[in-house]
Amino acid sequence: MPSMDAISRGLVLDSLKEYAKRRLPYDLIRDLDHANEFPAEILKEMYDPAVLGVHLLMIPEEYGGVSGGTYDIYRVCEALARIDLGIATGVFATFLGTDPINVGGTQEQKNKWLNKIAKENLMVAYAATEADAGSDLINLRTRAEHVVKNGKVAGYRITGNKQWISNGGVADLYTVLAMAPGGPSWFIVERNMEGFAPNKHEDKHGIRLSNTAALALDSVYVPAENLIGLEEGKGLLQAQAVFGYTRLMVAAFGLGAGWEALEQAIRYSQQRIQAGGPLSDKQGYTHKLIVPHAARLEAARAYIEYTANRLDGGEHGLQTEGAIAKYSATENGNKAAEDAIQALGGYGYTRDFPVEKIKRDIKITCIYEGTSEIMEMTIYRGRWQEHLKSRGRWYLDMADEMDKLHASVHDCGAYAAGLALRALAAVMEECRLQKLTRHQHVTFKLGRLIALAETAACFARAAAPGKYPDSVRFDAGVYKALSRVYAREAALALSVEGLALVLGASDNSSGLSAAMNMPAVQEAQKGLIADMDLAAAGLKTTFKAK
Repeated sequence: MPSMDAISRGLVLDSLKEYAKRRLPYDLIRDLDHANEFPAEILKEMYDPAVLGVHLLMIPEEYGGVSGGTYDIYRVCEALARIDLGIATGVFATFLGTDPINVGGTQEQKNKWLNKIAKENLMVAYAATEADAGSDLINLRTRAEHVVKNGKVAGYRITGNKQWISNGGVADLYTVLAMAPGGPSWFIVERNMEGFAPNKHEDKHGIRLSNTAALALDSVYVPAENLIGLEEGKGLLQAQAVFGYTRLMVAAFGLGAGWEALEQAIRYSQQRIQAGGPLSDKQGYTHKLIVPHAARLEAARAYIEYTANRLDGGEHGLQTEGAIAKYSATENGNKAAEDAIQALGGYGYTRDFPVEKIKRDIKITCIYEGTSEIMEMTIYRGRWQEHLKSRGRWYLDMADEMDKLHASVHDCGAYAAGLALRALAAVMEECRLQKLTRHQHVTFKLGRLIALAETAACFARAAAPGKYPDSVRFDAGVYKALSRVYAREAALALSVEGLALVLGASDNSSGLSAAMNMPAVQEAQKGLIADMDLAAAGLKTTFKAK
């Protein structure tokens, strides 16, 4: 997928920020949230090419769009999330709804429907989830039955119910996953088709500015030409083909909302005076509530960008990478938002301050487009196969890479990242030898540990060069300090949690502690406080109180 140049992307991001400043002040967002109201007028404006044309990013240029690349769309999703996650979800729903057409549609279908979405500024919804199936798309109950005329399939009658559909009650067009006689298949359903009825707007805990509704399909007739790809049974493959991509966008939501909450806390800390000085000068505040979250979010960003660049380079799938990005960014973003409330004290608990709303909103990123538990299982399955195929060398080879990187750039966090990777390799091999992956708990925990180690390595790679992407807002010293903080955390977690995991499942560590080189992991913790001091000062300089 072609990407914008940096200047064009910057113009899009600047336009989005300017629009939000003008049309979406926090008082309006708070009132809409309280009323559980979908801002239809705002979304229509944002889709208008004369204003923003934000929906055009996902549409190739030949169909009236602007052919945004994965990196471009991640940056826009991050910016949207910093404005409001409900509005971001409404835009993302259109992105997601066009995916089945982009991935599986015939040339004629793309010409017809993508041009229509672009020219008519249509809102789209992606209708896969069902109340009883959840993320298990194989157990679809929505059925698409043949309508035969003159011995040929002329169309389908779709019957069933969909649940938790973003844009469900407001979309003009729906891509609907149903079980056809030939297997799961995607269909294009228009809002005005007879028998189709959106349900009421859900009263949700968060993202209340997004519309979420169930859908009822009662023998809805769609012509055969609305079967995406004109071949039954391709629906799951078409969905899986973009999981790496779509989960990257939800990762960007966790990153953007998490950083917005963290910035609120950083700026507040410079104004709040306690015990004779600002909170921003007190380690008890910065080293618990600020610096660790900045390190974790920037590690997640490094992994998002690594995956985005691979997708833009022509690679396909990357489901495991997409899962690592989503898991890391959303879990860490959620915790950053929670601690932002703590950082603001009583003010953070009130609706007058945005962090309370951000915390309610961001939780959904750990649930939709695959729960964190689904991500842990996806990560484990993908990397377990690599461990087996490589005879245990997958993470050892990555650790060797970190050692070489450390030899040339000693201050980027590569040394501790290498320790984390070697510990992970040892834990996975012990799990193989003792057949511990028969325990589901072990596999889920391995998913978390894999994400920790890989994001640490990715952050070290990103911190090594002297020149960083335009998304990085810190100087080299602060960025490298954050990478070192995160790598130490990963190494310690891999060794301690990995050992506990094996002992908890088998009562026999078989020399695992020595294989993980625990003394080196402990030794690597030296200098942590100094790096946290450096990072805290850099964050204060970067995000000065307004």
